[in-house]
Amino acid sequence: MGSIEKAIRVGEESECVQEMVNMDPSFIPQKYLRSEEERAKDNIVDISLNYSSQIPILDLALLFNEDKGELEKLDKACEEWGFFQIINHGIPAEVLENINNGAAGFFKLPLEEKRKYPFDPFTRQGYGMYYPHTEGQKLDWCDSIAYSLYPSHLRKPELWPAKPPSFKDAVETYSAEVRKVAGKLFGCLSLIMGMEKEEGLLELQKELQILMRVNYYPTCSSPDKVLGLSPHSDPSSITILMQNNDTVGLQIRHDGGWVPVKPVPNSLIINVGDVLEMWSNGKYKSIEHRAVTSETNTRISFGAFVMPNIDVEIEPLEEMLSMQQKPAKYKKVKFGDYLTYALRQKMDGKANIEEYKT
Repeated sequence: MGSIEKAIRVGEESECVQEMVNMDPSFIPQKYLRSEEERAKDNIVDISLNYSSQIPILDLALLFNEDKGELEKLDKACEEWGFFQIINHGIPAEVLENINNGAAGFFKLPLEEKRKYPFDPFTRQGYGMYYPHTEGQKLDWCDSIAYSLYPSHLRKPELWPAKPPSFKDAVETYSAEVRKVAGKLFGCLSLIMGMEKEEGLLELQKELQILMRVNYYPTCSSPDKVLGLSPHSDPSSITILMQNNDTVGLQIRHDGGWVPVKPVPNSLIINVGDVLEMWSNGKYKSIEHRAVTSETNTRISFGAFVMPNIDVEIEPLEEMLSMQQKPAKYKKVKFGDYLTYALRQKMDGKANIEEYKT
């Protein structure tokens, strides 16, 4: 059997992009190829232009100390961009390095080893295709492993890889640090949203849920013909993203174009999610984003989706309605219902949240 035939078989049986690339780097199955029409709609802003340099970079240490100027920058970033990068977040460089090394080691394992942790569509954990292959949806050029981090009783320990041996501990340590960062950010957001208590947003979510998805983006012989991750907004409150190198792969929708995001060393990327958009009555915008691939460099990203308890009812906050003097723009919805709806749809920009506007 030739390399192309083997790659086709692997692609059909396992949806493992990495394995297909290993067998034949030039082969791209039809179900990954974007149409000419879709590619023609791309309006990518050159990274050398001004937009990329305008992406907000905030100092979490200053935010946590309630620095007025930094809080104003946070408010503006959430309103105008729905996206920002943070520095001085307090996560030690060693912790970031350890989880990077652990993930890189896992994705280097033979396919048979990775298949020991098959994706569970009910709990959204394990190794495999994270989003369902819905009709009309092209597959993404990436492989994933996902974990439920908090609350701890939702974890599936049997789906946490035993190899490399250090990976489990690295995930555990990183997840604890991410939860601290999320708590600090919610405190700052509570202040700028006019809530009485700094703990307002955190308490509103009851038992905080954090799910982490680790994406591996293999190289692609024709990167313009595929997407690493289709355009979408996140159904979370916020998403905390970490990337493992300086390869530019993330793009955000801004002013009608796709703006490439150049990673700042040792920074974290924060996305405003659909829940925060609804709470803010549309003042803050959940960011539409996607990932592209590279012909020469692989890339790994770590997305921590920070969400309310599934029983929490989401609707515009009274504080935001009073501040804006405007009626509610979003219907009340239980978060678990919204999450279920979002995960069953094909990834299509901000179509999910549009369904819940009044």
